[in-house]
Amino acid sequence: MPPLSSSSPSSPAPLSRAAVVTALRAAGCVFAEDEARLILAAARTSDELAAMVDRRVTGLPLELVVGWAEFRGLRIAVEPGVFVPRRRTEFLVGQALAHAPDASVVVDLCCGSGAVGAALAVALGEVELHAADIDPAAVRCARRNVAAFDGQVHAGDLFAALPDSLRGRVGILAANVPYVPTGEVGLLPAEAREHEPRVALDGGPDGLDVLRRVAAEAPSWLAPGGCVLVETSERQAPTALETFTRRGLSARLVASEELHATVVVGLN
Repeated sequence: MPPLSSSSPSSPAPLSRAAVVTALRAAGCVFAEDEARLILAAARTSDELAAMVDRRVTGLPLELVVGWAEFRGLRIAVEPGVFVPRRRTEFLVGQALAHAPDASVVVDLCCGSGAVGAALAVALGEVELHAADIDPAAVRCARRNVAAFDGQVHAGDLFAALPDSLRGRVGILAANVPYVPTGEVGLLPAEAREHEPRVALDGGPDGLDVLRRVAAEAPSWLAPGGCVLVETSERQAPTALETFTRRGLSARLVASEELHATVVVGLN
């Protein structure tokens, strides 16, 4: 499809809503009308609108086109090269709140955009919020999203990024770890495979490498009664559950059919 333009001789007028919907539909966007509404609302000029539609029809994820993703009612800023928060991860947040409704210290590990930490801070109110990621782009993005909650974002590899003063104090440790097996990364939808960092997707040969590392160290960081929550797949769940149990955590498996979400919860 040739680039859309709002100022070329062949199309001097700004793109209409109908034209945007038609372009998106032709590119295979299933929810073309909804996407058109969001793009039209985000574009500040007709030239910007044409550029945004061009980016979307060439395969850039909608969230990266408009610059934000909705997560538990929040607008989470996202940018190219950062993992886009998934709706199914809202289930992890809900389970964290159900298991530790009075948590005062929250850690969002493998934080990506910081969506989980921001959502927990909104729900809990006054909390000490920390987030961490190994990817510099994610750290920059997360700092934008947790600034309103005085959250601190640390750069580094899992627990090595966190200040040692958090040991034994964490009420909620949410770790949205990568869990796609290495051999299956190539089977992911193009929007994830081509536009999100591999470090946020690839969980090693069986998808559980990072989960094992989180389970190994989590008990020493959790406060008494604190919980660690990790998203995984239904297929991986039995092994993930056993991994938590072997580390001395009281582990349980929770799932949402509606959101196609599976979460392992470990209680200290």
